[in-house]
Amino acid sequence: MAIYFPEEKLTEIRNTANISDIISERVVLKKAGKDLVGLCPFHSEKTPSFTVSPAKQIFHCFGCGAGGNVFSFLMKYDGIGFVEAVQSLARRYGIQLPSSEMTPAQKKIVSERDRLFDLNKQIMMFYKEQLSDRSIGKTGREYLEKRGFNQEIIDQFSLGFAPDGWDSLIGFFRKIKTSQALAEKTGLIIPKKNKGFYDRFRNRIMFPIYDVTNQIIGFGGRVLDDSKPKYLNSPETIIYNKSRSLYGVQAAKEKARETGHIYIVEGYFDLLALQQHGIKNSVATLGTSLTPDHVRMLKRGFAQKSFLVFDSDDAGLKAAHRSISIFMNEGMDAAVIVLPKGYDPDSYIFKNGRDAFLQASEKAFSMMEFLVETAVKIHGLSMEGKVRIISDLKEPLSQINDAVAKSIYIKYLAERLNIDETAIFEKIKSVKQNQPAGRFKQNQECVSSESEGPSISSEMLRFEKQIISMMLQFPEILPEIENKRVLDYFIDKRLVAIGHLIVEVPPPRAGDVAGLMNRLDSVELQKMIASLVITDEAWDRDNCEKLLAQFINSRQRRENSLLSQIKAAEESKDETLLFSLLKKKQEQLINR
Repeated sequence: MAIYFPEEKLTEIRNTANISDIISERVVLKKAGKDLVGLCPFHSEKTPSFTVSPAKQIFHCFGCGAGGNVFSFLMKYDGIGFVEAVQSLARRYGIQLPSSEMTPAQKKIVSERDRLFDLNKQIMMFYKEQLSDRSIGKTGREYLEKRGFNQEIIDQFSLGFAPDGWDSLIGFFRKIKTSQALAEKTGLIIPKKNKGFYDRFRNRIMFPIYDVTNQIIGFGGRVLDDSKPKYLNSPETIIYNKSRSLYGVQAAKEKARETGHIYIVEGYFDLLALQQHGIKNSVATLGTSLTPDHVRMLKRGFAQKSFLVFDSDDAGLKAAHRSISIFMNEGMDAAVIVLPKGYDPDSYIFKNGRDAFLQASEKAFSMMEFLVETAVKIHGLSMEGKVRIISDLKEPLSQINDAVAKSIYIKYLAERLNIDETAIFEKIKSVKQNQPAGRFKQNQECVSSESEGPSISSEMLRFEKQIISMMLQFPEILPEIENKRVLDYFIDKRLVAIGHLIVEVPPPRAGDVAGLMNRLDSVELQKMIASLVITDEAWDRDNCEKLLAQFINSRQRRENSLLSQIKAAEESKDETLLFSLLKKKQEQLINR
């Protein structure tokens, strides 16, 4: 890591990019004393255990153990590497990064994401110019006008037009001298069977797709007639992931945080129609079903409740059904707005207006009400109808992990159908039994073993953690740590590594916890450091010296006790015990 960027430059970026500002764009944070707390974006939880310390410029989750500085947060949340995280923040805050130390190959890797962001911005401008062109964009402008969209919404969302040709964008790439390799990585040109490329989007209204930080990550396109496919999206790239992206999220985040709820629609025009009518807290899926990542992002970053506003046709109802178990398992409150038959959100709000839409949202069904009532509407309440209703609902009910929620929903269904709850439980149980076993637990990746190397008692581990915490927060004690060779008494190898790193850092920077993390390649060690310093334990010279004295005395007593046991085993000629005790002693010596 350090070979790419000088420590001084990393410090400048961290000091400029306040960690609380960066994280609060993705997670709703609330003040809690000196710190900020929110729901962890890395595992499902109902009670906030995710803590951000603006003073120490670190984050830590007491639930799953995730922790680190602003770079490690972006790496984990956005799924990028260290260099990409540094580049992203430097770019955002206008900080110039040196590149003289990089090889040509390293420069290529480091800049690829940034080059794609830059190129996507130029492509967006190209499509906008085509829409504005008096001749080329005429059909596109007429289409948007016919759909009722005004110039303000067109400009706000940077809508454009892809001309009806096979090489319009390719010609633009040649004009701005974009390399073929980079152009291909946008996913906007497709290789021909023989040789060359052709444009993916032709004769379509173009929708730039932004991420939460206002970077263009991809594009969507809609035909002007009844051609198929009606909608087409960019393929996934190193900067675009459909399962983690929502259209309009950059425009919705502030209003969603203000109101505490968000509307989710399926299409680009549905979203634009809501936005044009003042429903600013709205987003759209991108040609894919809602995923746990989508719901988790909305819950942690924007709102406590979602309103699903899907089309009233069978496809829309099925999409709502698929989404409900996801909301239930992620612990996010959700309701379903059922529009009159024949309407989608776009056509409904244009015909009936904003007030009518808000009134419809007030009559939204809770998730369970929606499931049950739509099934009742389809099958009726005859004996055969009830059997079919249970058959329809057993799958979504079986996918609910929260036992209390599942029990409440089953009770509601049983009362609505006037049947015994036990019968429904048995149906759901049969679904579970037929599911493949051995599913990986959701939070497994967040959990690590307590220590490595020789076995260590909980008391000694607590001592060692306290000392590392003290070293990080009261660096004035470091000379005494070295003089008394305190780290020689440590057993936990991870804490030994952290301790040596701290004493190697020049004293002025020893207390810079976020900076220290940059020197660690191990995510596990970064998490451990965050967990050790997130608390506000007060350290001064007096309690530091007392802790060191207690620790050294305790270790020396244990060593003396071990030597006494070895001597007694020798005298009693107990070879089995002697071998075991000598092995313990050898482990201590090896660890030093």
